[in-house]
Amino acid sequence: MLISRAPVRISFFGGGTDYPEYFLQHGGAVLATAIDKFSYITASPFLSRLFDYSIRLSYRKVELVKNLDEIEHRVYRECLKFCGLEKDIELHNVADLPAFTGLGSSSTFTVSLLHALHSFKGEFIKPMELAYEAIYVERNLVKDKVGCQDQVLAAVGGFNLVEFRTEDNIIVNRVPISQQRLQEFEQHLFIVFTGIRRKAADVVAQQLQKVGDNTATLKEMRYMVDEGWDILTSNRPLSEFGALLHRAWLAKRSLDGGISNSEIDKIYQTGIEAGAWGGKLLGAGAGGFMLFFVPPQFHETLQSCFANHQILIAKTNAPGSQIIFS
Repeated sequence: MLISRAPVRISFFGGGTDYPEYFLQHGGAVLATAIDKFSYITASPFLSRLFDYSIRLSYRKVELVKNLDEIEHRVYRECLKFCGLEKDIELHNVADLPAFTGLGSSSTFTVSLLHALHSFKGEFIKPMELAYEAIYVERNLVKDKVGCQDQVLAAVGGFNLVEFRTEDNIIVNRVPISQQRLQEFEQHLFIVFTGIRRKAADVVAQQLQKVGDNTATLKEMRYMVDEGWDILTSNRPLSEFGALLHRAWLAKRSLDGGISNSEIDKIYQTGIEAGAWGGKLLGAGAGGFMLFFVPPQFHETLQSCFANHQILIAKTNAPGSQIIFS
């Protein structure tokens, strides 16, 4: 048996510019960090000659199949085909957080699965090669409307400014931030679950139809990536990072009416009134986790305001995809 794991991510700035529909024309970038919440895959040999099926898979469901085309789970099916594994393997997935919550868990699953399958075959794969493979599988084989940041953060980990040039030319720049500055930064993060789960591809489909109309706003969101980098890597006050997040959220909301709703707006306003400098909905929109950037002295106030919501405690700068047991 072997076990792989890959982290989910928090994206601060530039989300939406990581879609080829945008960055192939204008260039894109995000400022984002992997966090210490993971998707795990266990892979082990399966003696199919002793059973009446040849592959066993588990996730929310259990699938026992004789051939790959019988597999219902599209990512399992396409990754197995991509890696040339047709039988005699058992795969299980467990995760720290549920899917459809704005943290990139779907792509994290793909990265972790591909890493496990390569390792199962005795193959070493470099982090960026893993990211490129995951992007290819999701966009071209599974045919999901996904961006390209989640796969990169899951594969390489860390706190990064990621530049998107083409789907196979992505540049990762580590944020040169001191441990003390990073700890101070983390103390300002407050993440609350809106209670709404949604499939990112469904939310994004509408946004991608408006890329032409939203080009000016997306360019502004791209510039915020560089501004966020400058704040983090200088002595500028972190309150400026919070104010920039607020600007980014207003810009993101303007892209499409489906990104927010009255319930989400109420959650955001509650956080701001309780002391947050700024914040944003994580992921494509319409649900998932809400991130607030708030001075530590106001965290207790926010906890009281969101006593009926799930609060997520997370560490930034988590490692990328790893084989943690073999």
